[in-house]
Amino acid sequence: MNPAEAVTLSVAMITVDSTDPLPLAAWWATQVGGRIVEENDGWFVVVAAPSGPALGFQKVDQPTAGKNRMHLDLVSADRESTVGSLVAAGAVLVAEHELDGFAWTTLADPDGNHFCVSGRHGDAA
Repeated sequence: MNPAEAVTLSVAMITVDSTDPLPLAAWWATQVGGRIVEENDGWFVVVAAPSGPALGFQKVDQPTAGKNRMHLDLVSADRESTVGSLVAAGAVLVAEHELDGFAWTTLADPDGNHFCVSGRHGDAA
């Protein structure tokens, strides 16, 4: 395929399965400074974030077993403070990591979905 003919994709939304999407969407809206913009009778909830793609939360009958195969990687200018705020808001600390001067924290949201918070590359604090 000629590069001029290549299809360009843009990420519009990242969707998370949940047995109770509305409270999880509200939790994430608070964490990313966004707001719920669609509720769809509680079976699909959309959060508009000030930056990045929208977050979707769809109702499923049972939670996905095991570790989620995709997760959010979030960046903060003050990782340590942000992680503390997330834990105070109901996230669970899973692990701290550091590799070649790059540090990140893995957490779980109130439904158990893992996500990571890092500083800028080269920030091992």
